[in-house]
Amino acid sequence: MEAMFAFFLESAFLGLFLYGEKRLGPRGHWWSAVLVFVGSWLSGFFIIATDAWMQHPVGYARAADGSVQLASFWALVLNPWAWWQYAHNMSGAVITGAFVMASVGAFYLLGGKFVEYGRIFVRVGVVAGLMFSVLQLFPTGDGQGRLIAENQPVTLAAMEALFESQPGAPLVLVGQPNVGERKIDNPLVVPNALSFLTYRAWKAQVQGLNAFPEDQWPSNIALLYFSYHIMVGLGTLFIAISVVAVLLLWRGKLFSSHWMLWILLLALPFPYIANTSGWITAEIGRQPWLVYSLMRTVDGYSKTVSAGNGMFTLLGFMGMYMVLGILFLFLVQREIEHGPEAETGSAH
Repeated sequence: MEAMFAFFLESAFLGLFLYGEKRLGPRGHWWSAVLVFVGSWLSGFFIIATDAWMQHPVGYARAADGSVQLASFWALVLNPWAWWQYAHNMSGAVITGAFVMASVGAFYLLGGKFVEYGRIFVRVGVVAGLMFSVLQLFPTGDGQGRLIAENQPVTLAAMEALFESQPGAPLVLVGQPNVGERKIDNPLVVPNALSFLTYRAWKAQVQGLNAFPEDQWPSNIALLYFSYHIMVGLGTLFIAISVVAVLLLWRGKLFSSHWMLWILLLALPFPYIANTSGWITAEIGRQPWLVYSLMRTVDGYSKTVSAGNGMFTLLGFMGMYMVLGILFLFLVQREIEHGPEAETGSAH
């Protein structure tokens, strides 16, 4: 469904949006942008719904041969995990777009070129960035976290490197998980905060890793812990940057505050890092399960494809995407330098 419906819709109208402006006219060009949005967000939902089923399988039945088969399509698409994960993921996508827009606008303002466009980019970027940075924290992040606490408590314990169950569990701000000694080195914590955020009670009991057999622990606790804390830390940074930028905008000082424009410019890569860290958190957190509680990852590999073939394919895709990534950066840099104005100097 993602490939046949959403991707075709998105890619077809993206072509019209990029290359058909003069033929379509302003109204048709605007509608092509709307349909690109619809296609990309619909595509995102189908992808998220599939991943959410792996995180929280619903609507399935076991066949006579022992295989698991989908029994209800509507249970799949109405999976509560899918909707919370989708809202959290897509707000992260909007944050990325908002900060990219603000960063490009800051680049124009600092360079003294395409100034009117730069002001539009910065203004729209920081306002959208503030709105969706807050939504990323609450309710989407909070809702996703409470689902994890309810359905994957061992994942929550590993994300916080909580090795011992305890009432009034602290929230770790800074520290390094020491899995061998079952502790956090150099911790900086907020007492009772994890209990409150998870169960809305300061002294609530939170299960630690000691409450679960080790064969159910995520396979790389340190990577899970750091990716989760990088995501949360950057999300907090986005709120702080957006709040300051919007206050400056409200006071009419943003466009002349070079220090803030430099912050917006240099913030460009951080939403990409935050999104990647979020996906690492989701996928490492599900381990050792391919489909949570139904199928372990060690049982999910193909019995008919050799390890060498898998490695060859992986390296091939890595090489292809590296070339495409370099080409993408080159083309984007060229477009930014060219600017949003037509070759004649008049605005589109």
